[in-house]
Amino acid sequence: MIRKHVTVLGDVQGVFFRDTCRRTALGLRVAGWVRNRPDGTVEAVFEGDPDAVDRMVGWAREGPPSAIVDQVSARDEDPEGLTGFEIRPTPY
Repeated sequence: MIRKHVTVLGDVQGVFFRDTCRRTALGLRVAGWVRNRPDGTVEAVFEGDPDAVDRMVGWAREGPPSAIVDQVSARDEDPEGLTGFEIRPTPY
């Protein structure tokens, strides 16, 4: 099991990025969460099988059809044993 903490920069809010991310992650059996950030980025954590997590990071580089992804950063973190995938509220 691995964990990636991802930040996505571009036109990624208001384009169903979070909901599509959640559905894609559930389909791949990847646990974690996704949320909009006040600075206009999207932040996500993907945790699970290495191949599935890598596929989610690859998906984040494209996003849903209406998104324009300019940059994705992904850093390794220690897995926490998350289950399920949720859309979290925007932090303020």
